[in-house]
Amino acid sequence: MKRITVYCGSNDGKDPVYKAQALLLGRTLAKRNIELVYGGAHVGLMGAIADGALTEGGRVTGVLPHFLRDKEIAHERLTELLLVNTMSERKIKIEEMADGIIALPGGYGTLDELFETLTNAQLQLHQKPVGLLNTGGFYDGLVQLLDTMTTGGLLKEVNRNMLLVSNDIDELLDKMYNYTPPTESKWIQEKTN
Repeated sequence: MKRITVYCGSNDGKDPVYKAQALLLGRTLAKRNIELVYGGAHVGLMGAIADGALTEGGRVTGVLPHFLRDKEIAHERLTELLLVNTMSERKIKIEEMADGIIALPGGYGTLDELFETLTNAQLQLHQKPVGLLNTGGFYDGLVQLLDTMTTGGLLKEVNRNMLLVSNDIDELLDKMYNYTPPTESKWIQEKTN
């Protein structure tokens, strides 16, 4: 993997471990010579992951809508800042650029990005590994919900397993390197004529 996109919060969150892990993930990507692609802001966990990669000499590309740059949240020390017109264009560009995707703790925007990426993978629009860094158990409830969706017959197990989960950065990256995408249809019941 040459580029990993990271989705994460534009706030730090209350637990300092979120920011510490964002910084560490950024450093780890840079040390592994993996370019970071992310939302382009200097605030919150987004700023932390970029700072972590930049401190280790990593390449960091941000993708930011014009209206957010106008609010002065653009990170000014990035290797490259790509400006787009809308949040939708940002999501498309970030996903296109990635060889793999990781979600850190975040809010609605992070979940929106994560689930759109997973849906696209489920529909076989891409075959990129998607990881969830479950820092401090932040996503335990989400993982439980996905398991409930699977046992309830609303999500195939093979599609549930597309989301790689770990609370350890190196373990998560190893899972992503070894990922094999599913080849079967997402539909639980095949169409009948």
